[in-house]
Amino acid sequence: MNTPLSRRQAVLLMGASLGTSLSAQTADSWAATLARARGQTVYFNAWAGSQNINAYLQWAGAEAQKRFGVKLEHVKITDTAEVVKRVRQEKAAGKLTDGTVDMVWINGENFLTMKREGLLFGPFAESLPNFAYVDVQGKPTTRIDFSEPVEGLEAPWGMAQLTFFADQARVPSPPRSMAELLAFAKANPGRVSYPRPPNFHGSTFVKQVLLEVNADRSALYKPVTPEALIRASTPLWAFLDALHPHLWRAGRQFPQNSAAVRQMMADGELLLAFTFNPNEAANEIAAGRLAPSVVSYQFSGGSIGNTHFLAIPFNARAREGAQVLINFLLSSEAQARKADIAQWGDPTVLAMEKLPPAERARFNASPRPGQVDRVTATLPEPHGSWVEPLEREWLKRYGQQ
Repeated sequence: MNTPLSRRQAVLLMGASLGTSLSAQTADSWAATLARARGQTVYFNAWAGSQNINAYLQWAGAEAQKRFGVKLEHVKITDTAEVVKRVRQEKAAGKLTDGTVDMVWINGENFLTMKREGLLFGPFAESLPNFAYVDVQGKPTTRIDFSEPVEGLEAPWGMAQLTFFADQARVPSPPRSMAELLAFAKANPGRVSYPRPPNFHGSTFVKQVLLEVNADRSALYKPVTPEALIRASTPLWAFLDALHPHLWRAGRQFPQNSAAVRQMMADGELLLAFTFNPNEAANEIAAGRLAPSVVSYQFSGGSIGNTHFLAIPFNARAREGAQVLINFLLSSEAQARKADIAQWGDPTVLAMEKLPPAERARFNASPRPGQVDRVTATLPEPHGSWVEPLEREWLKRYGQQ
């Protein structure tokens, strides 16, 4: 005769099926979180600029509803800074338990602001059962966000690294450093550009230059000071002054975003494009928007990279539901689906060697045309406090041309 499982036994079995080893105390705590989460609606504020990403979140929401009784509402945003502003205003207005944001897709300066101003719930991330599989050794940016310690206040969700792509039929030997890119632009006037900061990809391009022109990068990983800014940015502006006259429209105008740069490259107007998703070109080739001869590559000396995260505001109404949803998004099933070119193509934060063989097998998809064939070193992002002054000075120097 079968006897019913206790709640603790059920959760331990669930942990075993996910490959986790939950202690009895942790099992009890997670069981309580699961129970409180059931019936909650999680308002997830996330960028909505990609059909693939939106479709992935629809799938995740359907699975969360079916498995855990948690409803996901994707609040589609264009700028995470607006979410930070809203949570700040709610705190000032005394809305300490009934916030409008339950979960937010975040990293970088927005995380730094929320952490500094006490706008985040936690620490919670490393208590999630599936955090056990996160690659904290091979991917150190899963615990460091723009040189700011995460301290469990956000959970890693996906990996990003600056990746260039070009049509090999037109560019058989693309530039593999900023110095080579400058020479390439001089040899191909008007055929290279980058998005106008403060667009994220434009600012990332500027930060890649900043890292390459500074042999001593130690100051870049500390909170910015006026003296450090002048010292580190002087060679940056000298490089951009040399580069800009050879860019598209002689550097007097810049594309608005990376999608515009990608389209200009697809149309043959530009010879290079770049992305922060190493699988973007493969996605575009699969969708028929880029030629099969397009190849992706990263700079030989490494390229700037980071992890993007999921966080819960301090006043979230559905904080249990948000934790359950985030834990599911860290599962091998959800991470493998997200990494699949046909679904999204966003690199996983999990360590393959930590996964049981059956879970690891989910990630064994065949390489697709356009994927990076050799991943180079990840250069950590400068401290988040550098972003605003760099963008402000860029606009002052080049934004009015």
